[in-house]
Amino acid sequence: MESVYIIGEIGQNHNGSVDIAKLIVELIARPVKEELFSIELKPMDAVKMTKRDLSEELSASQMNMPYDSPHSFGRTYGEHRAFLELLDEEHFEVYKYAKSLGLEFVETLCSKGCLSLLKLFTPSYLKVASRDLTNIPLLEAMAETKIPIILSTGMTGKKELDEALDIITKQHSAISILHCVSQYPTQPDNLNMNTIPYLIENYGQYRIGFSDHTIGISAPVAAVALGAKIIEKHVTIDRRMKGTDQAGSLGADGVNRMIRDIRLAEKSLGKKDLYIDKNVLHNKEKLERSIASKRLIKQGEVIQEEDLQMLSPGNGYKWNERHLLIGKTAKENIPKNEIIYPKSITD
Repeated sequence: MESVYIIGEIGQNHNGSVDIAKLIVELIARPVKEELFSIELKPMDAVKMTKRDLSEELSASQMNMPYDSPHSFGRTYGEHRAFLELLDEEHFEVYKYAKSLGLEFVETLCSKGCLSLLKLFTPSYLKVASRDLTNIPLLEAMAETKIPIILSTGMTGKKELDEALDIITKQHSAISILHCVSQYPTQPDNLNMNTIPYLIENYGQYRIGFSDHTIGISAPVAAVALGAKIIEKHVTIDRRMKGTDQAGSLGADGVNRMIRDIRLAEKSLGKKDLYIDKNVLHNKEKLERSIASKRLIKQGEVIQEEDLQMLSPGNGYKWNERHLLIGKTAKENIPKNEIIYPKSITD
C-alpha cells in the first residue's frame, strides 16, 4: 500500500526565528516507535514553510492597522507580519537542514514575488493556500514552474476548484487536492470529512488528502481511513509559545501520537474483501464452537438432536453438520459437555 504522505507545517510557528524553525524540523523528522508491537514507524515525510511578499500581501489600511493582541509582534499588523517573515536565504537554510534530516520540503508561495525563492532551491511541492485558489496570476506563475502543486480547498467550492485546475493543467497535471476548512480551530460540526471520498470519486486523477486545522489527532486518522493519501498538520515545539497558531498545533507528544495512529491505520486498512486471516486460524479453532454432548451418551446409544449443544473449542462438527451425528451410534461412552469427534461414533 502507498504510504500516507505526512506534512508537518511550520507556518508562522517559527516566530521569525530560523533556530526555532530548525527545532520544529527536528521534531518533524524524529522517528516514532510503537512499543507494544516493537514497530519503528515511518516519520513525517516533509516540512512546509510559507513565504509572503508584504508588498503584494495587504492593503495600505491593513498594513497600518493597529494590532493590539497578546500574540502581536508589532505595533501595527504590517509590523507584526514583517516580524514573522523570513528572508529567502533563511528559507533556504531551513530547506537545507530539512533535506539533511531526510525530509522533503513544501513551500507555500503567497504571491508572484515569492517565486524569487526558486532561484535558491526547488521544493518538492509548491502549495497554494486556500485563499489563493482564485488568484489567477499566482496560479499561472506557479504552474509555469512545472513543480508539483498542492491545492487546499478551505475557502473554495467546486467552481473555484475546477477553474484553478483548468489553469494549472495547461502546464502539468502533477496536482494534489487537500480537503480543508479555513476555520481556526475547525469545529467538528463544520469539518465534513465526507468531502474526502467525494474528491476521490470526482477528482480521482489527482492525489487527494486533508489539511487539518482541528484540535487533536482524530481527524487526520479518520481522513486516512476515508482514503486520504496526504495529511498536513501544524507543528510547534511548544503550544504555550506566543503566536496565534501555537495552541492549535501539535507539540512533540501530539506529533508522536498522530504519526503512530496514522501509520497503524494505513497498515490496518488491508483490501476490500471478507476472509479469514491466517493469523486468526488459531483463535478460530480455540474460540469457535463445535457440537458437544448435553448429557452422558453411553456406548451403543443412538444420538438424538436433543442430546446435542454447542461448546468450544471449534475443531469438531458444526451445527450445520449435525446430520452427520443424529441417528448414529456412540462407539464409546461420550461424557457430558464434551466435543463429539468422528472417532466416537459409528453407523
